[in-house]
Amino acid sequence: MKSPPNVPPRATPHAPPKPAGKPAPNSGTKAGVKTGVKTGVKGGVTGGGKNVAKGSKVNRAWINDHVNDPWVKLATKEGYRARAAFKLREIDEVFGLIKPGQLVVDLGSTPGAWSQYLRRRMGGTSAATGTVIALDMLPMEPVEGVTFLLGDFREDALLQQVVALMQGRLADVVVSDMAPNLSGIAASDTARIEHLIELALDFSQAHLKPQGALVAKVFHGAGYDTLVKLFKAQFKLVKPFKPKASRDKSSETFLIGVGLKAP
Repeated sequence: MKSPPNVPPRATPHAPPKPAGKPAPNSGTKAGVKTGVKTGVKGGVTGGGKNVAKGSKVNRAWINDHVNDPWVKLATKEGYRARAAFKLREIDEVFGLIKPGQLVVDLGSTPGAWSQYLRRRMGGTSAATGTVIALDMLPMEPVEGVTFLLGDFREDALLQQVVALMQGRLADVVVSDMAPNLSGIAASDTARIEHLIELALDFSQAHLKPQGALVAKVFHGAGYDTLVKLFKAQFKLVKPFKPKASRDKSSETFLIGVGLKAP
């Protein structure tokens, strides 16, 4: 994808060999907020049935593809906790968002790959090189130089902790890799995804610098156009972007909004 107007790329995105294999089954993924839905392969009776056997076969195939995925191998080699780090890295290389000294808030941070990239990109772990505040409802192993908060940021108590850590500053960038546990029911899943995007937008409206940026994961589907409209209502520049590290068959993409519109 070409770089958006007025946001020139800094570097050519890294691109290892094209990932091969099938995407992961539509199982539950980490979520920054409660969804109350867990998914998995729907099985038959305990003790073995056609559906159980089929589910096991699918899972084995996905595990095999995952282990052999070049992005997974590269993540292991470079010390990242997940291949997702390369999605954010490519977005950053194209749009030039992350710089040393910034304050960045990572919503839905677990397992921590995005926080790792942010910390590395800022060039160190001291406060002088920048501040990364990460939060999720799922536990996250510590990342040096990153402050992690466990909980639901819709709750006022946690939100106040975030505000206190920001020490009167507004964020330069907010990144959101939040995703709900998908149920497979289109209308329900669309509503959950839209809700997460609205949360990220609301947070950005209140805690992002006027010239700041929001990066949020979305999914193509029935509600995609609505999500783009929500972004365009809040940001001066809105660009969709699908990194090379996203699986080919995945409906995952990212919306990048830059420059808040006046309320």
